[in-house]
Amino acid sequence: MRIRLPHLPRLPHLPRPPHLPRASATALAFASAVALTAILAGCGESNGSSSSSSRQALTAGSETGFDGAALPGDTPAPNFTLRDQAGREVSLGENRGRVVVLSFLYSTCGARCVLIAQQIRGALDELEDEHARAPAALLVSADPAADTPASVARFLAEVSLSGRVEYLTGSLAQLQPIWRAYHVKPASAGRTTFDEYASVLLIDQRGRERVLYQSEQLTPEAISHDVAKLQGG
Repeated sequence: MRIRLPHLPRLPHLPRPPHLPRASATALAFASAVALTAILAGCGESNGSSSSSSRQALTAGSETGFDGAALPGDTPAPNFTLRDQAGREVSLGENRGRVVVLSFLYSTCGARCVLIAQQIRGALDELEDEHARAPAALLVSADPAADTPASVARFLAEVSLSGRVEYLTGSLAQLQPIWRAYHVKPASAGRTTFDEYASVLLIDQRGRERVLYQSEQLTPEAISHDVAKLQGG
């Protein structure tokens, strides 16, 4: 079972020099720590034990320097191999040595997937403007029946990600173990459930799950900041 963070008001962004944590003020750090304690306490009461220790130990951004929810850093991201929109075989493992932005979407899900894709595109734009190394960006299908080549092409064009990400899909038998490994709720769970659990994950150069974004943390600035931090910027 994946722990889902409750919806809390987003803390205001404070000015920061490039590649330094935004939430550096003492008061903001204290507020973030208090909020995190309440979140984790609530999660522990309502969810009990979880099959993913990394989802149980989300750490406040003010304590770690990340803008997203930091994971413990000792959980390897499960490897997988699928085919991209051009039919090329792609594995997560081949991106070792690069930061990876990973999300599970489907091309017909509507506003939620469009929003996530646009946040990823904005982060890629920011990193490009800063002349930072681009991360690998992988979008994995949460509905292989809907994700036909034509539908995927339309979606990527709509969100201006054509040629900038790899949209990976496969058979239901191939995708189901991947969804389970990443605690993903696929389209078959219903749009409301999918929307609630949809997230973005950063994987570091060593192939470890490092930062998770749900709706409260998901902004282009947060993703680009944390990618740069993982890259040593």
